[in-house]
Amino acid sequence: MGLFDRLFGPISKELPSQTYFKLLTAYQPVFYSRAGGLYEMAQTRAAIHAIATHCSKLKPNASGPGGDRLSRTLQFAVNPWQNTSQFLYRLATIYEVENTAFLVPVLDARGQTVGAFPVLPSVCEIVEDEDHVLYLRFRFAGGQRAAVEYDRCGVMVKMQYKNDLFGETNQALNPTLDLINTQNQGITYGIQQAAAVRFMAKMGSPMRSEDLIAEQARFRKMNLSPENNGGVVIFDEKYADVKQVTSNAFIVDDKQMELINKSVESYFGVNDDILRNKFNDDTWSAFYEAKIEPFALQLSLVMTNMFFTPKQRAMGCNILWSANRLQFATTSDKLRIITQLFDRGMLNRDEGREILQMPPLPDGQGQIYYIRGEYIESDEKRPAKPVDKQKGDQNDGGNQ
Repeated sequence: MGLFDRLFGPISKELPSQTYFKLLTAYQPVFYSRAGGLYEMAQTRAAIHAIATHCSKLKPNASGPGGDRLSRTLQFAVNPWQNTSQFLYRLATIYEVENTAFLVPVLDARGQTVGAFPVLPSVCEIVEDEDHVLYLRFRFAGGQRAAVEYDRCGVMVKMQYKNDLFGETNQALNPTLDLINTQNQGITYGIQQAAAVRFMAKMGSPMRSEDLIAEQARFRKMNLSPENNGGVVIFDEKYADVKQVTSNAFIVDDKQMELINKSVESYFGVNDDILRNKFNDDTWSAFYEAKIEPFALQLSLVMTNMFFTPKQRAMGCNILWSANRLQFATTSDKLRIITQLFDRGMLNRDEGREILQMPPLPDGQGQIYYIRGEYIESDEKRPAKPVDKQKGDQNDGGNQ
């Protein structure tokens, strides 16, 4: 039994008769995987890898009844085949490459959603059966087909414009990809040509083409083969001139390369500091708010809708994915934040240790919150002044 049977066996349904779900636009509700060579280019893969790597560090927090147990489960594995980091990395990669990412549920023996798995279908269609129930019908590269109820699945989209339910393709990046491909071919061809031609020889008299080819082979064998270990090139009077060609490396113009790289970085919302891991806390905060936080917000909503019914969501059940935004702050900033928030009950010792990349304390010792004793709640009355028994007053100055 393979992954397809394990994943879709309990939830897939045959749809003998169905119709496409009609959208408001003229587009059919069909998704096609058209990534092409997007993930095969070094520049685009580096940008996608940087985004997916930082997304893989998100941490789950489930609220509501049973939230602590669900949080502990999601912290390590969202499905039986991927740990949480692998799940987030794969999902973010599909999301960036395809602009649409699908999550299908993993069910327990009672039919309850206990996990999710990111799938990459070749084609996905939204259809409805005779009871007007919507389904996502997948077709994969291996020919397998499966249909799952739409409200059981999760769909994450970006760059959504013309299609009501799916994201747009990355066709806007095609000119840049063509430039990258042309430039790479030019570099390769230039290096090959520079390395291939090492001598130029001019014959002293006209010769037929076949004689020129034979003479070229003889000259190469005598002078350019490994047997010529003396380093001396010898030719007779048949040659009017023989010159050595100096090989020069083919170098792409820096401005052209920078323009292409900036185009890729702008499209994916990254910069050189993120790609080369040179970022500081300000750079990371901007990158988090622009790329990671929108992904985390959408994933939180999608998984909350997958895991909980409307009644459970009304009771406060939800799943929130977030990242420690302080991990790239300077040490002095970390100490200042911990000092100011710890004694106000906003951080416990384990949370403070996490900011400093330290492990939690054993046996739950670090889960206690502390508040400075001189603070009182704003709606509490201030305690009365203590009575001075020697003077018999209320510390009003000693007058009786």
